[in-house]
Amino acid sequence: MRRRPLLAGACAAALAATAAGCTGASGEEDAAAGPTLRYAAVGAPAATTHDPHGKVGNEADYLRFSMLYDVLAVLDEQGGVQPRLAESWEPVDGDLTRWRIELRDDAVFTGGDPVTAEDVLFSLRRIQGKGAENNGRLSMFDLEASAADGDHALELATREPYAEVGTALASLTFVVPEGTGDIGEPVPGSGPFTWESGDDTTSVLHRRDDWWGEAPSYAALEITAMPDPAARAAAVASGQADVAGGVSPADARRYADDDGVEVVTRPGGVNYPLVMDLEEEPFDDPDVREAVRLALDREQLVDTVFLGYGEPGDDLLDPLGAAAPDLPAVERDLDRARDLLAEAGHGDGVSLTLHTTDSYPGMEDAAVLISEQLAEAGIDAEVEVVPPDTYWTEVWNTEPFYLNSLGGSGFVDFARMALVADGPINETGWSDPDWDADFADALATADEAERAEGLADLQRRLAEEGGYVVWGVGDGIDLAASGVTGLPTGPGFHRLRIEDVEVPG
Repeated sequence: MRRRPLLAGACAAALAATAAGCTGASGEEDAAAGPTLRYAAVGAPAATTHDPHGKVGNEADYLRFSMLYDVLAVLDEQGGVQPRLAESWEPVDGDLTRWRIELRDDAVFTGGDPVTAEDVLFSLRRIQGKGAENNGRLSMFDLEASAADGDHALELATREPYAEVGTALASLTFVVPEGTGDIGEPVPGSGPFTWESGDDTTSVLHRRDDWWGEAPSYAALEITAMPDPAARAAAVASGQADVAGGVSPADARRYADDDGVEVVTRPGGVNYPLVMDLEEEPFDDPDVREAVRLALDREQLVDTVFLGYGEPGDDLLDPLGAAAPDLPAVERDLDRARDLLAEAGHGDGVSLTLHTTDSYPGMEDAAVLISEQLAEAGIDAEVEVVPPDTYWTEVWNTEPFYLNSLGGSGFVDFARMALVADGPINETGWSDPDWDADFADALATADEAERAEGLADLQRRLAEEGGYVVWGVGDGIDLAASGVTGLPTGPGFHRLRIEDVEVPG
């Protein structure tokens, strides 16, 4: 799954919006229901959408969708796949191209209608039909060749052998009723909460008494989209919110000694790789790419950008994944970097433009420090800071040298979308028929250990030859008010599973 850009905006306006949307102190109870959890989430009100299947630019929206609509499977804290609406998924043929999905039979939509296999198949087809908006989500399935089998089972066909069907069904397979048209406002869902009211800034959800799962401890959920991380942190510190999602390392340090605030970390949740386009000069020369890798002081970058909340990277896109290989640390070697540039015909140095933005905490700081480090090897990289509202449309997947944000993307999903030749997005221009063939072979391997070995080799080759420089991975950081416990700390979209959060009151 690939990065979803989140827009930045005015701190003061966001904080004011949060204050207006919050209706009580942490743990304050509605006499009829119980406490309310107030969540200040990453997002810009102007980018708010109610359609969970198309283009989603706000984490605030994903959080709301995760509470309103059930998904087929979810990730656990270790990144493993666990059942949700789907109780099981098993291949029904030897070549892993047809899978039987057994659904739970006690899920109902708001209003009481049961969730059926036809609803699920309709939702999967709707998601796939919006592939141009959602980066080809579910493109591995042949949904026209798939069919419901009774009310609570279906047979899914894949276009090619695909052993990672469970992962494909996890996190973003939001199920809506069959026949749903344009979604301009929330529609019936079978998740733990139901929509009560809201606008582009704040949504109010109420706990469902008829949800099939264990009832959340809190009765209402208020989600406020706030683009500025400092404003989100201040909202918790001032008592305006109970949780602030995605705050900066500087804010984490600022409030670390505040008795009223708890810092909650999600290992490996932040990744700002350098992107080099292999189809553009000078990055079409592997010696130049290697020079860039060797010119970076990764320890200094992590210490400066993540302030200790992270680890140096060795160019693996998913270093905490189960199939990640154990690679040696990439040590800085300025002499070798200069020699490589000379061998590539750049003995007098090379001039570049390094694009960045302030969409996420630390992206601009990272680019400035990277530029300084590259200069020591003879690479003049002028930093150009682009506003968030144009960065993801005019820089990403367009310019040859920039910082991206991948935050917790799983390797298989990311590779399928951004690395194979027919993937919908390929920002580095990576093209290797042998690599593609080996990736397909890995996905056709039923044995989990053997498949992991193949995926590890693919990641190693990409780290050595590709266009991504993963100089470090940082912790995702959330803040919680005193007494709020149970925030999810797993990878990727596990962070959205907040129904188990405990709120005092």
